[in-house]
Amino acid sequence: MLISPKEMTGSSREERPRSDGQESPLAAMFAPRAIAIVGASGRQGNPFARPLQYLLQFGYEGAVYPVNPMYESLHGVPCYPDLASLPGPVDLVLFLVSARETVRQLPAVAAAGARAAVVFASGFAEAGPEGRRLQEELVRLARAHDIRVLGPNCQGVMSVPHRMAATFTAAVEDGHPRAGNVAYIGQSGAVGGSILSLARERGLGIAAWASTGNQADLTALDVGEYLIEDDQIRILMLYLESAVDGRAYERIATRAAQLRKSLVVLQSGISTGGARAAASHTGAIVGTNAAFLEMSRELGVIVAEDIEDFIATAQALSVLPRADGRRVGIVTTSGGAGCLAADSVEDAGLTVDPLDAATQADLSTVMPDFGAVGNPVDVTAQLFRTGEPEPFVDVCRKVIADPTVDSVLVALTLVTGPMATKLAEHLSALWIEAPKPMVVVWLAAREQTAQARMVLRDRGLPLLESPRTAAAVLRALSTPWPKKRARAMTARPSRELLGALEHLRGPVVLEADGGQLLDLAGIRRPRQYLVTSAAAAREAAEAIGGPVVMKIQSPQVLHKTDRGGVRVGVRPTDAAAVFDELDAAFADVPGAGVLVQEMVGPGPELVVGMTRSGTGFPPLLTVGMGGVAVELFRDTASRLAPVDEEQAEQMMRQLRSAPLLTGFRGRPGVALQAAARAIAGISRLGVELGERLVELEINPLRLCDDGAAAVALDFLLRLHEPTSSSVGAATLPTA
Repeated sequence: MLISPKEMTGSSREERPRSDGQESPLAAMFAPRAIAIVGASGRQGNPFARPLQYLLQFGYEGAVYPVNPMYESLHGVPCYPDLASLPGPVDLVLFLVSARETVRQLPAVAAAGARAAVVFASGFAEAGPEGRRLQEELVRLARAHDIRVLGPNCQGVMSVPHRMAATFTAAVEDGHPRAGNVAYIGQSGAVGGSILSLARERGLGIAAWASTGNQADLTALDVGEYLIEDDQIRILMLYLESAVDGRAYERIATRAAQLRKSLVVLQSGISTGGARAAASHTGAIVGTNAAFLEMSRELGVIVAEDIEDFIATAQALSVLPRADGRRVGIVTTSGGAGCLAADSVEDAGLTVDPLDAATQADLSTVMPDFGAVGNPVDVTAQLFRTGEPEPFVDVCRKVIADPTVDSVLVALTLVTGPMATKLAEHLSALWIEAPKPMVVVWLAAREQTAQARMVLRDRGLPLLESPRTAAAVLRALSTPWPKKRARAMTARPSRELLGALEHLRGPVVLEADGGQLLDLAGIRRPRQYLVTSAAAAREAAEAIGGPVVMKIQSPQVLHKTDRGGVRVGVRPTDAAAVFDELDAAFADVPGAGVLVQEMVGPGPELVVGMTRSGTGFPPLLTVGMGGVAVELFRDTASRLAPVDEEQAEQMMRQLRSAPLLTGFRGRPGVALQAAARAIAGISRLGVELGERLVELEINPLRLCDDGAAAVALDFLLRLHEPTSSSVGAATLPTA
């Protein structure tokens, strides 16, 4: 049934005390008993006049102290020359003065009793070196005086239950937001204002809102960790513009899952344009944001693709129940709209299966002869010939009751005017009683459905603009709560690994130097010798015996095949001549050597790669079909490391090209156990490398002897320069 948000007309939030018995500084920010506004303005139209106006207009019940020596009073409220002149203590200080003046006055905040401050001014880090120094001084003073700062360059905070709007956004000029169970936190004040504006238009209820700006002190995740504990908040919307700390993100996502609260995230600034060119195939495939996305998937976070998905998903989650599965029933007034809806649903990874036979028989008794009762259910316009909506609503009710359906998408076309209004009333009643989620797409002009839309808005029900958005919302509603995860694993590098790292040359490690690392990971490799002369090449080939592979070795030639740096099937008698050819071809590469390597038997090939992107995120393990075309096909599976052998085998079976391994059309498959052991081993090695790891790749990992052996034929490792703590204990989640 429909989930009704609590009425939040009064203050009922229980403040969470700190361990020292004092309230959290964030409680002072979201539930202040008294607020000082430094730089409050009385000029008409000045944005910095709005915070005082909003606090008075919306009925904030705490004390409000404007601070500005130019006024004796503002809006009938006494005005004070400075913070030292206030008649009583305050919890929160709003700074509406310049960057320099804010820094100068910050020490007075603590003297006034406040533990939190909101800094609206720009001119800090976003303004260049001098602004960056001002921001650093702001943070230094805040920490010295035990003050938490939101901003600078932000648009403030709102707590709807407390009728507290400490902001200057124009999005609330038309009135206080509707109370609800959704909290929004975002870095951009302009995007945050858009969310408030859209929330008002759609009837989405808000409990709290915050714009974090430059995040000099408090980040969006810091604020989120506080708000997620609020009993009145069931959905937390996060808009993130800059890189996030993986550990903090994991904490808030894990806590949200524990509390059965929905975390909906929209992230910008994640395109690969302008990103570094990846040395490995893996880095080029997964991009810089893959670990964030994989952690989100693992922890049940809903990642929106755009603002429309972001707000529509949050609204649906705020009032609708979660779906028990991914099977969608579609009811439509148009066969074309039904086809579009089915395409969108299946593109979103959901299914549109035939309805139960009993349901189809039941629908046939009320449907026109030329309607469709399978799935989608096309009622046609004829069902509205009586001028009443009950027959259509009855069809929706029957589809909701179908045991093969987990959620319902209703796609309406040109149902307009008074009929649309009647239908909206009846759909609202059905929505409230339905035990499964139902979403509605109304493909008609707003002018022709204005009254119907108002009915749905006034009841807080989501009305969606396209089948694609509806499918995204249903996918979110079908996202399962994550299973209980094993406790975090602490991985410490072995003495052998530390010893091996001490002898590595430079930040790029090739297979000639990486053999010991593969041995430590328990991964088989061919016999090989690094040579620097033709005579040594011949001797190495003779020692190995039989045809060999010869490869150029240099940190400046990472993709050897692309530059003709690999020769296969070289006989020992030809090894010297091949060395001379490679040496001449790469004469412009100083210090290059040649690796003479044993040839191994034929078999399918995998690429196994690990990348570490962003602070605090575990390494991301990626598996795909190997070779030079891996970037072309982009057929990969990724998980956060480490993985065990069972999980590694699941990753291989997840590939679209898995039949090449498991067998198809009469062709036998190969055993996957050896490959799974190698993949698990490389995942553990990546974890042990800790923060020094940039990327690691085996391409290819060849499955020989029908998969009984998995041999690493090429190896690449990129490392950060060592620091005192870059290789050491790493607390990471298990997959």
